[in-house]
Parts: sequence; C-alpha cells; structure tokens
Amino acid sequence: MQLHKCDVVEAAANLLDEYGIADLTMRRLARELNVSPGALYWHFANKQELLGAISDRILDGVPSARGVADVCHRLRDALLSHTDGAELVSASFAAGQSSAMKQILAVLTEAVSEVGVDSAHAELAARTVVYYVLGFTVDEQSRLQWDAAGAELPEWQSVLTDDANARFGFGLRLFVDGINVSQAIFE
Repeated sequence: MQLHKCDVVEAAANLLDEYGIADLTMRRLARELNVSPGALYWHFANKQELLGAISDRILDGVPSARGVADVCHRLRDALLSHTDGAELVSASFAAGQSSAMKQILAVLTEAVSEVGVDSAHAELAARTVVYYVLGFTVDEQSRLQWDAAGAELPEWQSVLTDDANARFGFGLRLFVDGINVSQAIFE
C-alpha cells in the first residue's frame, strides 16, 4: 500500500481527536498507518511540518470568509471542531508552519484596511484579533476538558461558565469596535 501525504494528515487528525495533541506522536501515527516512523519523514521533514499540515486541514475553508466577525467566528468554529484544535493551530501559527493561518491573516488585514485602518497598523490589528480568537478558544477547550473530567471550577471562575458564544461575541465586538475607534486616533 502506497502512503500518500493526505492519508498521513487524515490519520494524524483522527489521532488528535482521539488522544489530544500531547499524545499525537510520530510513533503512534506510524503504528496507526502500519508503517515505520521513518516512512512518515518521506512526507514531512519533522513533526512541526506535520502539525502545520494538520492545522491547514482544520482551517480549510476559513480563509474564504469575509469581514472580521465572519472570519473570527469561522476560525473559532474550526478550532473547536477538533480536540486541542486551538492549541495545535496556535503552535503552528507561532512556528510559521500554517499556510492557512497566513491566508487568514491576509484576509483579516484586508478587512481591517477596508474599515479604514492604515496600512502601517492593519496587520497588527489583524494579528491582535487572531491572538484573541486563539487565546479564547484555547481557554474554552481547556474548560471543556476539565468539565469532561468532572472537575469543579472555583467560585471565582463562575462567570466563565456562562454562554461561551455570548462571551466570545462580546470580546469580538470590543475588538471590532476598538479597531474602528483606534482608526480615528491614528488619523
């Protein structure tokens, strides 16, 4: 059986969903595919490159969204669709391994430019919004894992048990409104 790059990514995404990012190893993936670990390196130079490919698979379709809010909602939905999706995509983004995140950043940069943010600040505004979505969703997925394990949150965390969609929307509106207001400051 010939192993294709897309098969490796698909199997890795399945392992991510089943075991989480901490247990997604090249050895486990090789066992799942019934190949030697070395066979994986034919398709990916290292694990970071593989994680970048998984990140791109998770984010498939997000770069086609338009407007800051639409991109951010689609990004969050994509991250939540996989166990540890936000953590994996965040790590891949930080390492420069996700071409989909590069496209998302370009779409967001264009969107904030269209609302009047000057070119000197457009990418920074776009990155700030991406960091919000990634951070919020990493926190959200961590809470979901704690809930699944039956852990109880301390009393001071109770505000964070409210509707996650509403909390996300509130924070996103703060950013979008802030982008609009900050443009008047920089003019």
